[in-house]
Amino acid sequence: MFKKIIETYNNFEKTTNSIIKSGLTFCVFLCLISISILFTYLISKVPITYYIGISILRLSIIFSIEFIICGFVVDGIKKQLI
Repeated sequence: MFKKIIETYNNFEKTTNSIIKSGLTFCVFLCLISISILFTYLISKVPITYYIGISILRLSIIFSIEFIICGFVVDGIKKQLI
């Protein structure tokens, strides 16, 4: 099953692949922002910075999962598999 997922990913159309890569790049950028905010929390010990950092980290993880799943769905719709 894992082989089939990798094979499907390798057969994505060029536009779908570029959208997924740019979306994941955006998610990595959000993750770096949240890590810097959480590092600031270690220095300042203000609780609101912890909650903001964790929220942005969770948001970046959710966005990255959505980009991957939506990429598979959109590619399946384009190829008339779904």
